[in-house]
Amino acid sequence: MSDSFQQTKIVEVAAAVLQRPDGTFLLAQRPSDKIWAGYWEFPGGKVEPGETPYHTLVRELHEELGIAVQTAYPWLTRVFTYPHATVRLNFFRVTAWSGELHPHEGQEFSWERSPTLTLPRGERGHVSVSPVLPANAPILRALSLPPLYAISNVQELGEEEFMLRLEAALHKGLRLVQLREKHLSRAELRELALRVVELAHTHGAKVLLNGDVALAQEVSADGVQLSSAQLAELSERPEVEWCAASCHSADELRRAEELGCDFAVLSPVLPTLSHPGVRHLGWGNFEAIATGASIPVYALGGLSASDMETAWRHGAHGVASLRQAWPERSSD
Repeated sequence: MSDSFQQTKIVEVAAAVLQRPDGTFLLAQRPSDKIWAGYWEFPGGKVEPGETPYHTLVRELHEELGIAVQTAYPWLTRVFTYPHATVRLNFFRVTAWSGELHPHEGQEFSWERSPTLTLPRGERGHVSVSPVLPANAPILRALSLPPLYAISNVQELGEEEFMLRLEAALHKGLRLVQLREKHLSRAELRELALRVVELAHTHGAKVLLNGDVALAQEVSADGVQLSSAQLAELSERPEVEWCAASCHSADELRRAEELGCDFAVLSPVLPTLSHPGVRHLGWGNFEAIATGASIPVYALGGLSASDMETAWRHGAHGVASLRQAWPERSSD
């Protein structure tokens, strides 16, 4: 990255998470003639006057790596203070480009495998290169989150049918589930949670329990999904591996960031069967709220996996889905 920093203001930087179809992503080593020489980072550079972060991304990847960006999605924005400057890193996920990578600045490259959901909070990830710039630890953790976040639907499907559909989805690659069943008593929810957690863990998937931190810890769930009311009430982040927040406005999303949540769900994007008549955000408002978020944001509300591309284009990490996450099982 360019090193023309000024200590008197926040320096805007565009950063690229280049991702290949197999899920690997690129890290580049800073050249010996630059500050933090030898450290590994996501490629990118300083936003020049008159540029948008996207235009900077395109220019820097062409200048540094010799590639032309074809598909890039806005993702996270992180502010980090180094001894020499405070930078605002505007991250994009770049999934398609033309040309062969070439180190125009003599830097080394390393393709790394995305971290798994087992990455402990605060760790930078099991990348093969070291040292990594300190600002990138939250980015590596965020990369472990899958694009689909499925919300349980036991109330409509019945427990046994839901468990069968959950198992089918896990076999197909589902790795993140929220257990949300408001109609159950706490005792009933506990028994269901034990079943769901056991099944999910055999497939390497994670389970977040809606609202009840104590129960999540009791059944060895992997975290908790906080309601917007809990967001307003809590003064500190619950002691769980993964903490997510349900948000419906920019203020609630900012609060989720302040509390230290790992990701957020922003809804409703489109009209839903579960909340008929409730005003929905639409993609324009979703993008306006999610833009600049420092944590991954899932889009929720009338969406399915088929809406993933649209969600990415509007700044979402992925899609959260309730009914659409549990299609009927095939008879064969």
